[in-house]
Amino acid sequence: MNLYSRRIWTNRIGIALSMVAMAFGLAALMWILWTLFYNGFAALSWDFFTQDTPAPGSEGGGLRNAIVGSLLIVGVTTLVSTPIGILAGIYLAEFGATSKFAASTRFITDVMLSAPSIVIGLFVYALMVATLGGFSGWAGSLALSLIAIPVVVRTTEDMLNLVPIGLREAAYALGAPQWKVVTAVTWRAARAGIMTGILLALARSAGETAPLLFTSLGNNSWSVDLNAPMASLPIAIYQYAGSPFDDWVALAWAGALLITVAVLLLNILSRLVLSRGH
Repeated sequence: MNLYSRRIWTNRIGIALSMVAMAFGLAALMWILWTLFYNGFAALSWDFFTQDTPAPGSEGGGLRNAIVGSLLIVGVTTLVSTPIGILAGIYLAEFGATSKFAASTRFITDVMLSAPSIVIGLFVYALMVATLGGFSGWAGSLALSLIAIPVVVRTTEDMLNLVPIGLREAAYALGAPQWKVVTAVTWRAARAGIMTGILLALARSAGETAPLLFTSLGNNSWSVDLNAPMASLPIAIYQYAGSPFDDWVALAWAGALLITVAVLLLNILSRLVLSRGH
């Protein structure tokens, strides 16, 4: 067998092994989704969306307060992480390409991207909860913001770097200042990718549990006060999934289905936004 034939067979074996690995991965994913949808749909009811989480030892109830709490916490997270992440990404791509401060910022961003979420939760606990003397929705939003900001920063910088240099040069040739080039040219060319990064950051932060355990803690009562402990879907799922009560376990399945569908829709929306941008 000559060298050419060996390369062909090596390529075929590699492709075959890759297909087998992909088949195992898809089978595991479909199994997980089937189990989730089967148990989640069976537990969905009107009470799930209209009643609060049940107290220990009680029956019935829903996750209304957890759904609203997650929406508030993630909403504040989006309001905090979006402008900070976009402005930082713009600085790294347009103004600080070669500065030492920009290099340090990129390094810190990469570290935060790979940092375990529980470490971020402990950091916010020591910084805010232990210092101010109480759990709160604001602390939960801060923890999730520290997770979302690096995603927005890196996505924004990468999308701006993909804008052809010719567009910038054409704008400079017409006499436009740098701030005008950024706002009128590069922003518009990269807006679909930037929006995709925001949606992906939102999808990642929406499913985090560990940071919220150390910051917002959870609440079985209806509350929209961000200054107090606040319920959220990830914490409710964590608490009820290991419960000895069947109705609580059913609530955990329904909550897991709801948050999975929400994250899936956000990912689909980000794909649509990116495809329309091209």
